Amino acid sequence: MASSSSSSRAPSSSPPTPAPSDWSIDSWKSKKIVQDVNYDDPAHLGKVLSKLNQLPPLVSQAEITRLRSQLAEVAENKRFLLQGGDCAELFDYCSQDHIQKKLKVLLQMSLILVWGGRTSVVRIARMAGQYAKPRSKPTETVNGTEYVAFRGDNVNGIDLEDRKPDPERLLGAYFHSAATVNYVRTLIAGGFADLNHPDSWNLEEWDLAHVRNPQIRFEYQTILDRLYDAIDFMRTIGADETSQSAMGSVDMFMSHEGLLLDYEQQLTRKGSDGRYYNLGTHFLWIGDRTRQLDGAHVEFFRGLANPIGIKVGPSMKPEELGPLLDILDPNFETGKITLITRYGAANISEYLPSHIKAVKATKHKVVWCCDPMHGNTETVNGIKTRRFENIIEELGKAFRLHKMNGSELGGVHFELTGDRVTETIGGTMELKEDDLSTNYQSFCDPRLNYEQSLDIAFLISKFFSEQRSPIRSL
Repeated sequence: MASSSSSSRAPSSSPPTPAPSDWSIDSWKSKKIVQDVNYDDPAHLGKVLSKLNQLPPLVSQAEITRLRSQLAEVAENKRFLLQGGDCAELFDYCSQDHIQKKLKVLLQMSLILVWGGRTSVVRIARMAGQYAKPRSKPTETVNGTEYVAFRGDNVNGIDLEDRKPDPERLLGAYFHSAATVNYVRTLIAGGFADLNHPDSWNLEEWDLAHVRNPQIRFEYQTILDRLYDAIDFMRTIGADETSQSAMGSVDMFMSHEGLLLDYEQQLTRKGSDGRYYNLGTHFLWIGDRTRQLDGAHVEFFRGLANPIGIKVGPSMKPEELGPLLDILDPNFETGKITLITRYGAANISEYLPSHIKAVKATKHKVVWCCDPMHGNTETVNGIKTRRFENIIEELGKAFRLHKMNGSELGGVHFELTGDRVTETIGGTMELKEDDLSTNYQSFCDPRLNYEQSLDIAFLISKFFSEQRSPIRSL
């Protein structure tokens, strides 16, 4: 959660502008709604929505404004964005151990990126609200019987006998989100992000035994040794005492896909500046299935003061991108929009350049963020998985293609967990196809485990270091 430290505040972003005059908090209902949920009892749904509307916000306007300022600096290549978390949360993930592990891996990844890039990192977690799951079909057939598809814990249950959409689950989503946000706040306020915290930052005890290649293990250990030396030097000269706010706390923002508009509307409130803020999270994104120019989701999002993400894949036509940005960012606010690209390693070279060109033809200054996960999903022996080598390939191509096309990749977006699951093939621990069933836990898409997440951070850090090195020009 966003820290209270004044030193973490970025300069103010663009001056506030009111919501469009032809927009209202429920004008989305006049548009075509995709990925909607059909409830059997509308009256019950209405009571739940009224209750949600009375409940207090989960985040503050000030925190959202701070994130908007930081993302403006990402768009200006002054910071780097790290966004990550589960594909879709379960209510059961709202536990002490799970939250701590996810927070820990994001903090450790960000420290490695700060070291390699010599730049501040904006941290956004996919948590405290990522309970909805878009589906390609509303139903599925199991053993010859048709059932409502599982839409996420805020709609229905995974068990076949629990597939009926239940409005009460929307309240469950709110309270589980609130508990998660509260515990993250408690951890950060208690020093969990402090560089002196033994559980999070004891670099001497970071275990690289999973790295099977000795050369790679040596490279990773060299980075850790340099990090430890730098922190130790700061302690020696007392910099950790004179700069407690910088070393002792961080901003950790929350995010989720804004899929269920009935829910999102109830947590959207008019701010002190006259703008409308979704106070159920800091950052919302529109999925690849819900970004129709004339659709309900785009209509709802265009009135929000929150920073907004848009998933951009092969189905996005370049000629649609400019008009979509005009709708969602009519005042050309720097960093207001984050374009989260997801093509697949085999497709990124075909689509990304034309999308970059389409944005460069406008006045919009966006954050470009690479999601190398979704476009690289495959099925192996009946198990949904991803290959680490394909994830890295798409990420590397994204960096290079942006450079070649006069643009900058400003961030990365991963589905990951702090647990030692076996859902993605490869990485320095060299997981094989036969290893997938060892500890496959995801009910949705496969995630990077703790070790693979750090692998990614080390590789990006190495890339950043090489970009800074004068040797590259020889």
